[in-house]
Amino acid sequence: MQPRDLSAHEAYVPGRGAEEVARELGMDPEELTKLSSNENPHGPSPDAVAAIEDAAPEVHVYPKTSHADLTDALAERWDVTAEQVWVSAGADGALDYLSRAVLEPGDRVLTPDPGFSYYPMSARYHHGEVAEYRLSKADDFAQTPETVLDAYDGERIVYVTTPHNPAGTEMRREDVVELLESVDEDTLVVVDEAYGEYSERPSAVELLDDHDNLAVTRTFSKAFGLAGLRIGYAVVPEAWADAYARVNTPFAASEVACRAALAALDDEAYVETSVETARWARRYYHDELDAPTWPSGGNFVLAEVGDGTAVAEAAKRRGIIVRDTSSFGLPECVRVSCGTREETKRAVEVLNDVLADVEATNP
Repeated sequence: MQPRDLSAHEAYVPGRGAEEVARELGMDPEELTKLSSNENPHGPSPDAVAAIEDAAPEVHVYPKTSHADLTDALAERWDVTAEQVWVSAGADGALDYLSRAVLEPGDRVLTPDPGFSYYPMSARYHHGEVAEYRLSKADDFAQTPETVLDAYDGERIVYVTTPHNPAGTEMRREDVVELLESVDEDTLVVVDEAYGEYSERPSAVELLDDHDNLAVTRTFSKAFGLAGLRIGYAVVPEAWADAYARVNTPFAASEVACRAALAALDDEAYVETSVETARWARRYYHDELDAPTWPSGGNFVLAEVGDGTAVAEAAKRRGIIVRDTSSFGLPECVRVSCGTREETKRAVEVLNDVLADVEATNP
């Protein structure tokens, strides 16, 4: 007995955790600053922590009411109906729900390269096929309708990430509209806004009233600081919102996650602090890091350092964990998450020392 042929599937490669690296290096985890996974350096909202504690005695109950409460809160925030909000276990879960709802075996999807590896993974799980459009470093990873449409060939789903991971680039509102109006009527454009809170651009959710071939995914993992609870959602057109009941995994979003997300959603001061810290850190990296960085709308920057693997390894041994972007097809770069102000300054100090050492070794 063997599983089906999975040779076309690529495993997701996450950033390594501080405890994992500490064991490898024989260090105390407290000596390490993890800036490799775009997590919120402020931790979760205190209100979310309190909600988690309050929910703990109720985890023997299926999360029916909490799921409905979170759905209603998100619907109110985005001025949509509750049926248009598909709460899921992380935004990854929402991507899976959309694949379940849309794809027939053999249908093609169009994904960005470089990009989030779960787009093609989700499609292949549902027996879809994958095509790619290239975001070029030479063009500063510009996301334009032409970039997507030049590769488009009637795919059933087209994925756009804005802000984009790992480059941080964004697609303008008018460009999203052009894309929506240029693809076939039975093509779904999925706009992934996992880092949307950090962006100064309006959300594509506001386009749903006029476009029934759009879905937007969001997460509580980043600006809301709940990555460990796996909670996210999609917002979909009203016309086909009832598909959710037929594709969602029963009770996939846990009681604790739903209650924490509700509390985090209401803690506006916490989110404002998280966003402002990230925007400060992006500017600091741009101004102080001795390597070129691309303008970013997320809570990270992509830096061109020459040999990304060597720089990431050297920085790790000095206590700073950054993301080697070789898995994105960018071996000459590293991605550095926005830390607290202290963590960001320390990261720049360490990375500049590493870059100086590399230059001295390879003049």
